[in-house]
This record gives sequence, structure tokens and C-alpha cells, in this order.
Amino acid sequence: MSDEKAPAGIQSLKSAFRVIEEMASTAEPVGVTELAKALGMPKTRTFRYLRTLKTLGYVSQDASTEKYRLTLRLFHLGQAVADSTQLLTEARAAMVQLRRDTEQTATLSIIESEGVRVLDIVRADSPVQIVTRPGALLEFHSSAQGRVALAFGPANLWDAVRGKDLTRWTPQTNTDLDTLEAEVETTRRRGWATAPEQTLVGVNALAAPIFDANRALIATITVAGSLQHVPAEPPADLLAAVLQAARRISENLGCTEYPV
Repeated sequence: MSDEKAPAGIQSLKSAFRVIEEMASTAEPVGVTELAKALGMPKTRTFRYLRTLKTLGYVSQDASTEKYRLTLRLFHLGQAVADSTQLLTEARAAMVQLRRDTEQTATLSIIESEGVRVLDIVRADSPVQIVTRPGALLEFHSSAQGRVALAFGPANLWDAVRGKDLTRWTPQTNTDLDTLEAEVETTRRRGWATAPEQTLVGVNALAAPIFDANRALIATITVAGSLQHVPAEPPADLLAAVLQAARRISENLGCTEYPV
């Protein structure tokens, strides 16, 4: 599809990326006129894209020269993609082994400001199928992964919990903040969390933290299944398998001393 035939939204998106790519190749602050000339784009349109990118935080403007330059936001996005790619690479073999050892579905999740995002799943053959899919966002208060995140992640994660109405997914979902704080403290002390029937009736999850080279929480690894196979108080062999997988992935990411 040519630019002339492309919908206006696609044309605008292409133009915005052209602005970003040109600024990245220049690597120096640039004025609107200079940038418009390099792009072969009308000055008013170039200014409009720069203004939008500035509003989004991808571009900054020098107050004295009025020239524009890219911010580090793009770098941080690229770093996040690179980190996720490395995490997936290092975690996959451990997840497959965990599924083999426990015969339960293994899940890898990353930490976001509003919850825990499922990144990858290795499913087990079971009559009870976990319906969670990669890309799903699990809430902090109602998931084992979320309790691990609150226990070992940055304090500002609590902003998504405190002062808000907590969703009751099942009759067993805990929506009491004081109870949640006690559960998170228990998680911090013992290094793992469960969430029996907190999101799905009859289903439990057992989660452990994954740390990076700086010993910062980067993800969680989880097994999930029926309460029959993943009880609220997990058996020693199941717990050992999950913790071993978490330590293995953490070590592969450069964490030389697992904090838990």
C-alpha cells in the first residue's frame, strides 16, 4: 500500500517515525526548519509532529535555542524490549523443566505499575485448563504473582492497590487491605506466595520471584493448577521445584546471590 492510498492514521504514524529516525540519525539538537528540509515535509506538519512527540515525552526542546532533541524514553523502551527478550530466552528452558517436574502449567510474568503481565506460558496436559493467556494482566491483590510483586518490588506498586476498590473475582477473593498487607508480609518472609481461588474458583497458583543482576525484582515464575494438585500449603517437592526454577533463571540473568 502506497503512502497516497494509506489511511490518514497510518500516514501520520509513518511520518512520526520518520521524524524520530531522522532525529536519531542526526544525534544533535535540530530546529523545525532544518528537520522539515531534511524530511521533505512541510514545516507546519513537522512542527505538529514534534509538538505531539514532546507531549508524549519522546522529544524535549531547549528553551534558549528552541531546538529539539530525542529524550531517553526511547532508549528505555528499547532496553525494556531487550530485557524482556533476554528474560524469555533464559526462562523458557526452566519453565519447560518446571512443567516436566510438577506436571502443572508454568507461567512467566513481568511487573507493571497496574499489575503483573503474563509473558509466557508452558501448559500442562490436564483436565483443568488454566484460561490465562500471554498478555493478560493479573491484579496485585488477587494473584500469587501480584503478592510476590508487592513483597519484593518497588513500594510504588502499592499505588495500584491502596485507596481503590479491589475487584472480587470469586467469593474467595480478598478485598481487605489489612489482610493483603499481612499476606504480603508473609510472602516477603518465606519467599513465595499462593492465591487459592482468588482469581478462578477451584484453581491455585504458587509463585516465586525472579531477580536480575542488580538483585531487583524483574519477574515471577508460577505453577498453576487445581487445588488438588496445587494446594494452599504446597508440598515440599512442589515448592522446591518452583524455587529452584526461580533461582536458576535469576542466576542466568546475573543474580549471583538470590535474595530470598
